[in-house]
Formats: sequence, C-alpha cells, structure tokens
Amino acid sequence: MTRAIIWDMDGVIADSGDAHFQAWQALFAERGSVVTREQFEATFGMANPAILRQWVGEDTSKDVLQRLGARKEQLFRQMVEKHVHILPGVEKWLARAHAQNYRQACASSGEMANIVAVLAALNVVQYFDALLSGAFLPKSKPDPAIFLQAAAAVGAEPAQCVVIEDGTVGVEAAKRAGMRCIAVTTTHPADKLSDADLVVDSLEELAPDTFERLLGQG
Repeated sequence: MTRAIIWDMDGVIADSGDAHFQAWQALFAERGSVVTREQFEATFGMANPAILRQWVGEDTSKDVLQRLGARKEQLFRQMVEKHVHILPGVEKWLARAHAQNYRQACASSGEMANIVAVLAALNVVQYFDALLSGAFLPKSKPDPAIFLQAAAAVGAEPAQCVVIEDGTVGVEAAKRAGMRCIAVTTTHPADKLSDADLVVDSLEELAPDTFERLLGQG
C-alpha cells in the first residue's frame, strides 16, 4: 500500500513569509496602496486570484488579476536567495520519509516557477516524487482539489496521506480531502490550527513513528 506525505511549501518547508509579505507590499506600493500584516496573515496559503479578489475587488477582471499576480510572483522570486530559509527538521524528515519509501509531493498554492525556485535554492527538490501548483486551479484552499491531485500524482489513496500544513485554509483542505494533517505553528497559533490531527511548533518535535501512528500503522 502506497503511503504518502504531502508537503505545503511556504511556512512548512520554507520560511518564506517575509519574502511574500515584502513582495505584496512592493506590488501595492507600485499601485500607490498598502497591504497590512493582518491582511497578509489572513490570506497566506491562498492562491493569488482569491487573495487579490479580496484586496482589489470581487469584480476585478481575470486579466488584471493575472497581471497583478504575475508581477507579485516576479517580485517574490527576486527575494528567494536572500530571504527564504529552510525550516527546522524539514531536511531530516524528507530524508527519513524517502528512506522509508513514503511517496512525497509538494503541493503549494504558489506558481510552479516559485516552487521550483524555492526547492532548488534549499537543495531539497530531489526528495519529491511530484510537485503541484494550485495557482491556476478554479478554487483555492480550503478547497481540497490540490491535495487530491497530489495523492493521485503519487498513486496514494487519500486515507494513506498525511498533509503537513501551516495555514488554517490548508488544514481545512486536508481534512476535506479525507487526509490526516500535521499543522506547524509557523504562521498561526496552535488554537487556530486545532482541526489538525497534530499541532507542533516545529517538525523537530515529531516522534520517529509519527506518520505510522497517524496512518494507523504504528
């Protein structure tokens, strides 16, 4: 039976929040406007069209949303080398899961160019069997589509998948997909992530048999 770990990227693998926030701030500065930290934290983990509809209006045309989103991601990629760092415990768990024959996917709301840029900069891309972007899916997290696609991409049933997330919308998406979920308090406090099966401050806290226990095999 194929077992899989589905990793969100921002806030789970990569400490990229400040880089994203700075990119949004730079974009809106170009427009003569501002984005607050509260606005950013409330939408972190969502795809750009869903974020931008909240910030610039539900009636904004798709062309404008696409143009603004593309510019924001361009600004973000300029910041990857300096401002994005790997989070504690990530490389250890990627290597351990690989050695234990888990299939691994990275499923992020970010554009594929971002996913590749970040994972390559952190030197962990080799651990993944599939990379998935939800940037152009019809619905963003908390819709479960991206996680269901990730499971299909690695040949695992949803019940045999553990999602690692940091966002409230990501936790909801994982549960709606019928998957187990570990939440990391990188972006939100533990009480906001309580729907996850397990909440930790760092992946360093995970016991060696965590994934087996979550999948009922420990």
